[in-house]
Amino acid sequence: MQTNFSLAQLADPQTARSEQVLRACVHCGFCTATCPTYVLLGDELDSPRGRIYLIKDMLENDRPATAEVAKHVDRCLSCLSCMSTCPSGVHYMHLIDHARDHVEKTYHRPLMDKLTRALLARVLPSRRLFRLAIGGAMLARPFAGLFDAVPGLKPVAAMLRLAPARPAPRSASEDVRRFAPQGARRARVALLDGCAQPVLRPEIDEAAIRLMTRMGVEIVRPAGGGCCGSLTHHMGKEDLALANARANVDAWWREIEGEGLDAIIVTTSGCGTTIKDYGHMLRTDPAYAERAAKVSALAKDVSEFLSEHELPTPVIPAGIRVAYHSACSLQHGQKVRVAPKALLAKAGFTVLEPAEGHLCCGSAGTYNILQPEIAAKLRERKVANIERTLPQIVAAGNIGCMTQIGGGTALPVVHTVELLDWATGGPRPAQIDALRIAA
Repeated sequence: MQTNFSLAQLADPQTARSEQVLRACVHCGFCTATCPTYVLLGDELDSPRGRIYLIKDMLENDRPATAEVAKHVDRCLSCLSCMSTCPSGVHYMHLIDHARDHVEKTYHRPLMDKLTRALLARVLPSRRLFRLAIGGAMLARPFAGLFDAVPGLKPVAAMLRLAPARPAPRSASEDVRRFAPQGARRARVALLDGCAQPVLRPEIDEAAIRLMTRMGVEIVRPAGGGCCGSLTHHMGKEDLALANARANVDAWWREIEGEGLDAIIVTTSGCGTTIKDYGHMLRTDPAYAERAAKVSALAKDVSEFLSEHELPTPVIPAGIRVAYHSACSLQHGQKVRVAPKALLAKAGFTVLEPAEGHLCCGSAGTYNILQPEIAAKLRERKVANIERTLPQIVAAGNIGCMTQIGGGTALPVVHTVELLDWATGGPRPAQIDALRIAA
């Protein structure tokens, strides 16, 4: 694609990177076939190619985002399916991230939209505030229908419906900073502290800790870390996202310089995609560029790490049918496609692959709150494809997907690492207990 940025514009590192991405696009349109919003809506401007034209025009002319541009940029899930499809290697992720930042800085959103986004950016990255919000949602859930009737309050209704029926008990290990390996130490890793997942499903990290320590892995959770910054990053709130990124880099760097780390383990794939991009996000910060690049190189999804080591021998009967949902952030953002399925099969599960596995479930961070109608249609499509495989369990590697899919099916939805932990000697996940699956 031909571009016409001035030298002054290209002096800005973000614009220079976006120009590289734009020039790689050859207008082929392959991306339209795998873009969830284009598949649903059939609007060229809701395809990656259409958004690329809108973003190019906005950035080249250095103009504020219009309501039309904001609408189509907001409708992008950042699922990155287009990047898996693109034959030209267009790095759409960096372009849409720049566009979101530009929209956030130049577009005057309607008041309720602005307030909702500010609330999400403040509450979700904070465990304390998120726990309080879940408590409030329990009381307000009966009024979700009333909020639905007011267009500007539809995201509030979506939040209430997505919130769990009751807060999860706080993990007893949440403040533990080191977990010793069983037997000889084979590796030393840091585990992302995170934000939303430990509040919604603390048992995920507990399963990862049990499994890895049984495998001889020492685990540390350095003080000072927390939210990866992904939630705010995808809302265009770049300053907040970079502050989270720097805090995590600082926390992990102390361990890297101390006893060293073999990997930084992430159990939420949406976070993993962002952490693996810290090197790019902080590339212009002289105090952090080198450290961020090192952190990105060490970051691994938990399934990625486990696939490089020998799992303990399975202790449950083989053959339980598991539909594996491949989170977009894992299959498209990190290109981790085989490892989770191979691990489940090795642990004795019969792995089922639903149709249209490349299409997003509609979670996408805060997307199912901010774009509830589109997200609901994507969930219906995803759940229908999953249920056609006749599984006993659904497995996924991302808390957002688990929450989204779980809201549309009676099937138990658990994290891949919970199944691997159970299969090799850990406790049976509570969701499976409820269905009395034999094993």
